[in-house]
Amino acid sequence: MSEAPPTTTRWKRIVFKPSGEALAGPSGRGLDGPTIDATAAEIIDLRQNLDVDVAVVVGGGNFWRGRTGAMEGMDATQSDHIGMLGTVMNALALQDALERRGQPTRVQSAIEMPRIAEPYIRRRAVRHLEKGRVVIFAAGTGNPFFTTDTAAALRAAEIEADALLKGTHSGVDGVYDADPRVHDDAVKYDEVGYMEVMTKNLKVMDATAIAFCRDNAIPIVVFDMSQEGSLRKILTGESVGTLVHDVN
Repeated sequence: MSEAPPTTTRWKRIVFKPSGEALAGPSGRGLDGPTIDATAAEIIDLRQNLDVDVAVVVGGGNFWRGRTGAMEGMDATQSDHIGMLGTVMNALALQDALERRGQPTRVQSAIEMPRIAEPYIRRRAVRHLEKGRVVIFAAGTGNPFFTTDTAAALRAAEIEADALLKGTHSGVDGVYDADPRVHDDAVKYDEVGYMEVMTKNLKVMDATAIAFCRDNAIPIVVFDMSQEGSLRKILTGESVGTLVHDVN
């Protein structure tokens, strides 16, 4: 019997950006083992079966949100640093889930903590990807006042990723012109331009991340990561979520 032809993928290198809450499962807080295991299985499918380079930038909202601490009177910089540590916890948990399934993985942190993670070094990260490893970027950009969305856009540009895939946790399966959980007549975009996202203040990613992706021609796919198999469907060309790109 002849072997089946390899599956053609839209992109060969991606940055996957799951929110911290998405890794927490239904509760939205802490970590949920089955959810992390399911996420790891989908990442491994892309890496081992579709031969896609996968880097991951994890959020930390399941443990802490910088703005929450700041609103309660905490110094904003201190609060953001606590949030960065939350992303490290998520990165280590996801690394464990991947490696228990046999997928070599490296965590690189923008804040140096050599006992548990490599420091972020772009050339080393690219080399890991070329060797078939999954790379998880933790601690955001390492700077306060920048979201992990912006960190994902920055890392995508640095490692020359073909696309940025943002997984949501709210059950909303893409970008809408209004919140579909509140407005029954909200209309979903299958595709939308960067400028329209910014001028209409559509809730995709923060404006800095959108502008950075626009300037570096990095398409963004916003999708509901609770739907099983979404990552594979996106990479094999199915219409999932909303594609944000240059529509001109």
